This record gives sequence, C-alpha cells and structure tokens, in this order.
Amino acid sequence: MDASVGITPATPLDLIIIGGGINGAGIAADAAGRGLKVLICEQQDFASATSSASSKLIHGGLRYLEHYEFRLVKEALQEREVLLKIAPHLVKPMRFVLPHQPHLRPAWMIRTGLFLYDHLGKRESLEASRGVRFAEDSALDEKIKQGFEYADCWVDDARLVITNIQSAFQGGADIRNRTSFVEAFRENTHWKVVLRDEQTQQLTTHYCKGIVNAAGPWVANILQQHIHTQSPYKIRLIKGSHIVVPKLHDGNEAYILQNNDQRIVFVIPYLNDFSLIGTTDVEYQGDPRRVKISATEIDYLINITNNHFKQHISEADIVYSYAGVRPLCDDESSDPSAITRDYTLTIDHQEGHSPLLSVFGGKITTYRKLAEAAMEKLTPYFANMEKPWTQHTPLPGGDLSEGVAGLQQRFEQEFPWLEPKIIDRYVHSYGSCCSQFLEGIKGPEMMGPYFGAGLYGCEVDYLVKHEWVNQADDILWRRTKVGLLINRKQYNHLTYYLEKKHNLVS
Repeated sequence: MDASVGITPATPLDLIIIGGGINGAGIAADAAGRGLKVLICEQQDFASATSSASSKLIHGGLRYLEHYEFRLVKEALQEREVLLKIAPHLVKPMRFVLPHQPHLRPAWMIRTGLFLYDHLGKRESLEASRGVRFAEDSALDEKIKQGFEYADCWVDDARLVITNIQSAFQGGADIRNRTSFVEAFRENTHWKVVLRDEQTQQLTTHYCKGIVNAAGPWVANILQQHIHTQSPYKIRLIKGSHIVVPKLHDGNEAYILQNNDQRIVFVIPYLNDFSLIGTTDVEYQGDPRRVKISATEIDYLINITNNHFKQHISEADIVYSYAGVRPLCDDESSDPSAITRDYTLTIDHQEGHSPLLSVFGGKITTYRKLAEAAMEKLTPYFANMEKPWTQHTPLPGGDLSEGVAGLQQRFEQEFPWLEPKIIDRYVHSYGSCCSQFLEGIKGPEMMGPYFGAGLYGCEVDYLVKHEWVNQADDILWRRTKVGLLINRKQYNHLTYYLEKKHNLVS
C-alpha cells in the first residue's frame, strides 16, 4: 500500500523536513506545535550522525569569546536556562574546572572571559565562576596549583533528539525513520517529493507547501543532487573525535584543559564509571557516515590528558571511541577551530510559494532558537501558523512537578528491587515517561527478559513502540548508552528478542 495515499496536490502537507538530527527534530516539534501538518524523514536512525557524536554539553562556548562570537555565546547561555526548565531530566548542571597554564592564557584574560560568561546570558539557576586552588589530593598533576571553576550543563544528546521527535509526534507530525529523501520538484505552488523506505525500498510520493533541508553534513548534497539547485554556501566538515576511558577522577565535576595549540579538550564524567575525553578539530573530506577517529587524534587526546592528570592513560585504556563531523558554514578561516559555530538559514521560493529553507551549521545548545528562527522565516508562507510556544513548554518527560530527585526517590520506594543506578538511568533518560513501561510492574519477574546492564524487556518494548527503534544498535547506542556495558552474548540475545517478538531484523 502506498503510504502517501491522501497526500495529494489538493491536500498537501505544510512541511516536509529532511534530517532527523537535533535541528530537524527541533524544527519538526516547533512546526507541529504551531498547527502545521509536518512530515520528518531520516535516512538512517534519528540522531545517528552528528547529533549523537557530540561532547554531550549544553554550554555557551567559553572559547568562542576569543573569536568574538558574542551573539552566539549570549544566545547559548540563555538557552542553558531554558533547557534546564523544559528538559530537567536530560539536562543537568555541571561544574567545570579550568586548570591555569600561565604560558597559554594569562589569568586576567581568563577572568575577563569568565566575567562575560557569567553576565552575557541570564544566569538564574547556575552558580557564578570563581578561582580555585588545588590541594595535594587533587587529581591534577602536582605542578598545577590553581585554576578557575564555572558552570555549564551536560545533556544526553541523542535523547534530546528523540524527545523532540516525540514532541513532534504529539503535535500530529508524520514520523519516518529510516526513510531517505530521493528527490523533489516544484509543481505549480507546491513541492512533489519522493521518499524511499530503506527497509522495504518502497517509494512514496508526497505533496507539500514547503521543504526544510536540515540534513546536517548532507545539506549541500541534498540541494545539488536531490533538489537540483545550487547551494548558497559551501560546507566545511570538521571532524570531532572522543575517547572513553575508566574514570580519571572522583567527583562529578568536569575538566576543561588548555593545549599549546590554543585548543581546549574536555574530560567529562560519563556513565558513572568512565571519563569522556574530547574533542578534536580536524578538517574532513569524505563520507560523513564513515568518519572514524585517527591514530593522530588518539595521541593528541592522550597527550593533553597526561599533561594535566596524575593518572596517566594509554591507548590500551580506551574502552570506546567515536567521531562525528560538524557541518559548518565555510567562512574561509584557515584554522578549523576558528570557523563559526553559529547557524545560517537560507530560504528560496518561487513567486512567494513553495519555500525551501536550508539549515547551515548550528550547535545542539541553540537548536530550539534555531527552530524558532526557521519558523520566523517561514511565517510569510503559512498564514495559519500559530505563535512560538517551545520556550515554556516541557519536552515529553520533562513535566516533573516533584523534580528529578523527587521522581527518583518515589521510584526507589515503589521499586525497591531495582538497583538505584537503574532507576537513576530511567529517570534521567525518560523523566515521567518511564512510568509508561513501569506501570503495573510488581516485581523483577514482570520486567521481561534481562539483557544485561540494567536493560529489561519492558524498556525494550517501550522503545520499539514509542521511540521508532528498528535495530539493537538504536537501543544500545542512542536511546540508551548501555552499549558500552553489553557483551556479545547479550547483544545477540537482544537481537534475537527484537526479531522474534517485534519482527525487527538488524
């Protein structure tokens, strides 16, 4: 059956959004919530490219001040506060320790930067920056005596994407995971769009009033190869790579390390028992789906870490690594680190009809503002569009009257046979939505098959039904992060379960 039945030139969609990363998901949620008829398609899995390969931070970008990106930093700092309110289960405050290396940046420069960081945005819930001195029991090398501390936030990047997809679905959007955009042509005042289901290879035809190209690293390719028009900007792909090692220090704070090349590297607590170290900035040529960390990048991250911490690491300590590409607007900077992280939106139309909006650049921190800016550009084409709404509306799972800690405490009382760390993951992954798969469960025997690392059948069933899961990797690396803790036998068990119960074949 043609899934596009009913979508005709006489009854078109309002928007078809290409790309299921954070920008596409944010625009889909915003547009659907304004009453527009929306379809979003993603060629692989939601958040499977750049949006799950980040440093997992909601931050203003302290180092962007050196490049005079004041507008971007201000907007990002303001968005920290917004996201803490609308997604308190996914976004959490984190203190960042900046060891001082006098030969790299003088103290006055750092103090000035931190003063601006404290005051550019409306800092409501986060503590101000301060100077610190390191005692003998510090995790840092004994030669490092003092530094600074400031506030930013951590986020589960892929879950922020899927939560926005859920918001779009609640607003009536048509959600198409593993669906490729094949081509589009203007017909009179509308677009005729062809999509392909990557599992069945079925082609479907849809009509819409406008297209949003939020394909990230593929934004220019979509324009040139699939819509047959020129891209208004060149894209530079900048590779960022990370490594994960056993935890380097006690405590919940992160570290921001300065290097001799003026770049910075984060060391962030990760999944309780690990440290996440990154990122690099390397020009990348090639297929964004095949991006991998290089030996040079591994050495770079190890060296800067060993220059700062008492506990040294080697390549043998790496338990996991990942890399992604940032699709940045080419501003002709010679240094990849200096290329703007700001976003640019362009719109092309035909006599006031059939708009094509393309998204270049952007950061996960500012995705919501980017979506609002996109909708503002599209306003002239949609007279029925409602007003902005996302700033004060919790994302799915974020409606926590009792707070995150209160929800966690209640679940620990209701499910005393579940390990606290499992409940902690549930609460910080799903917020109030985890009630949907815990409701009615009275004991461990009702949780379904156990796959290891706190992953039970009831959670897997929920993910398949409500979060567009198609494969084991969707669950292990994006909907959860437990892939780091699962062995091959457990992986095979999960794959078999998905195939037998849900008819999903990896």
